[in-house]
Amino acid sequence: MLEEERASGGEKAKEPPTKGKKRKKFHIDIFPAWCKRCGICVAFCPEEVLAQDEAGYPYAKNPEACIGCMWCELRCPDFAITVLSEDIEKEDKMPGDN
Repeated sequence: MLEEERASGGEKAKEPPTKGKKRKKFHIDIFPAWCKRCGICVAFCPEEVLAQDEAGYPYAKNPEACIGCMWCELRCPDFAITVLSEDIEKEDKMPGDN
């Protein structure tokens, strides 16, 4: 366990916001023609980004929460999901900025 985690009772210490810091944004492509609606991608998503529609097809319910772990892509038995990443400029302000 890291020293910061011990000091905060097991919780990870959050990184302070920094101006101009790059972070990753992820885009999830789902190919419905290849999907057999098994739900494995939805079940394995740790951030609950994916959900299933009325017909059982997966869709990105909360795409901004994607951390790019690629569990959905790696676990999909039909190769129906692709996770793409892009760098974007982080818009967080430094404390005290107006």
